[in-house]
Amino acid sequence: MAAEEVRIDKYLWAIRVFKTRTDASDACKGGKVKVNDTDAKPSRNVKVNDIISIRKGVVTYTYRVVDLLEKRVGAKIVEQYAENLTPQSELDKLNAPVETFFLKRDRGTGRPTKKERRDMEKLWDELDF
Repeated sequence: MAAEEVRIDKYLWAIRVFKTRTDASDACKGGKVKVNDTDAKPSRNVKVNDIISIRKGVVTYTYRVVDLLEKRVGAKIVEQYAENLTPQSELDKLNAPVETFFLKRDRGTGRPTKKERRDMEKLWDELDF
């Protein structure tokens, strides 16, 4: 396109990183989006060759701006506008086993006492990864 700069929220929506522009804007406001290692507000403009990092869950995706666009494009041609630089180690986090921990209380024992609750919290703190 002929544009030299495009808003980051509009760009991320257009390259299909987020389903809605509002989601992209909220991610920027929440500090989950960085452009060239600096936090990006939704109104921040991006240029060609800027590096964008987006944290979604446990994974940090990294893209390089190849070309600018303002309209949403099909998934097949996104590669013309953004180069995915996300390292394989980040993508492996998607398939990592989720470790869950459940504290079991016998039925009918009621709410935990203050001492039991403190013991449970201590256990959670020890297991914090």
